Amino acid sequence: IIYYLLFIKKDASGICPAMSFEGRCFHFSIDRGGTFTDVFAEIKRTDGTSTFKVLKLLSEDPANYPDAPREGIRRVLAETTWRSYPRDEPLDTSLIHSIRMGTTVATNALLERQGEPCALLVTKGFKDLLHIGNQARPKIFDLTAKGFDPLCQEVVEVDELVSIRLCGGGGVEGE
Repeated sequence: IIYYLLFIKKDASGICPAMSFEGRCFHFSIDRGGTFTDVFAEIKRTDGTSTFKVLKLLSEDPANYPDAPREGIRRVLAETTWRSYPRDEPLDTSLIHSIRMGTTVATNALLERQGEPCALLVTKGFKDLLHIGNQARPKIFDLTAKGFDPLCQEVVEVDELVSIRLCGGGGVEGE
C-alpha cells in the first residue's frame, strides 16, 4: 500500500483528488452552444474547500462521443475519481449533486425562426408582455416604426399563483 501511495498523482494542493471527497460533491454547470460545449465543475472536498475543472468540447463530434455534455461529465468524473467510465455505458450519478445546463441552440433557433412552431405560456394578465417589451423605442418620433414579429405562434394565459410558505424560522418550507 505504501508503494502505491507514493506514486499517486496529486493535485496542486498535494491532496489526492480520489481520496478527498465523499457523497454527492460534484456540481456541474454546462453551456451547450452550436459549436462548443463548455463544462464547469466544482468538486467540493471533505475539508470544505473546492476544486474547479473547466472543459471545452465540440458540441458535435460523433466520431468521439455521442453527446458533449455527457462526455464532459464523464471526463471530469474519470479524471477526478481515477475510475473508468466507458462512453457506451450510463454514468454513475452517485457522486453528482447538481447539473445546471443552458443552451444557446434553442434560443438561436427561436430567434432565427427555425424549427417547430411554439407557444408561450404566461401568467394571466401578461399576454402582451413580449409585445410591450421593455418600452425601448430607438425611433421615438417615427410614426411609421414597425414592431418586431412575434417569436411564438400563440400566447396562452394560465391561471396560476406562486406562493412561498414560510416556516417558523423564516426559511422556506421544505428546505
